[in-house]
Amino acid sequence: MNGSKDHAEHGEHGGNVDRDTQNDNTRTGSFPVVRRRRRIPAIGDSSVGSRLLTSVLITILCATLGFGYAIQLNNDTSTYETMSEEELTRLITETSTQVQNLEQRKTELSSQLNSLKAAVDKQKEAERIAKQNEETNGLLSGRLAAQGEGVVITVSKGKKSSVDASTMFQLIEELRNAGAEVMAINSLRIVTSTYVADTDGGLECDGVILSTPYKIKAIGDSQNLQNAVSIAGGVGSRLKVKFGATVKVTSSKKVVIDEIRKTRKYTYAKTVE
Repeated sequence: MNGSKDHAEHGEHGGNVDRDTQNDNTRTGSFPVVRRRRRIPAIGDSSVGSRLLTSVLITILCATLGFGYAIQLNNDTSTYETMSEEELTRLITETSTQVQNLEQRKTELSSQLNSLKAAVDKQKEAERIAKQNEETNGLLSGRLAAQGEGVVITVSKGKKSSVDASTMFQLIEELRNAGAEVMAINSLRIVTSTYVADTDGGLECDGVILSTPYKIKAIGDSQNLQNAVSIAGGVGSRLKVKFGATVKVTSSKKVVIDEIRKTRKYTYAKTVE
């Protein structure tokens, strides 16, 4: 009887060995490899949504960096050596605010990406995020109208001399540094590629001659925007002292910016697939 039991145990042990050997020959260690044909993802797949979100993130970051670079190229008159201690302190504060805003935006976009990955219904989540970022891009590119808290700044014609392009661009820069999210000057929407130049006919903005008085609308924290213009030694003081211009800043809970830009057509730049 013990011999039969030993024989049975040996048979069972031998069967286990055979099965282990068969499993060891399997490439995955558990299941055989099944090769499938590569499937072209449909438009509704979550991977497409992820790539779309990635492209949107890249567009937003490039637009922000491009605007900052354009500001540095056009602001030839400002040098750190000639700035007062108060101006340097204000510049550091504004730069810190910009960094905080960018970090906050980075956190929001990372949260969106995590939501997309974790969503049960990824298709609906992708559509929601795509719509949200479409609105953001629409505001940045000037394709969509906007309204919200902000200021309206009116700059009259200079009594001593005409306001130059450098000072007008500095005013736009100061508003941007103070947190302006959407801006317009006269009938033109200010976007990342906006420029201001001196011409015989007056100031030119994006190919259009600006008439006086200049009217700048900016949406953002009204107190911060007003301080950026009215601070002692700032661009507002320069407009008054150097050019003899009158600067009027009006705060409002509802500033409407309905000046829009047409969608730009790109010849060489293509979306990364």
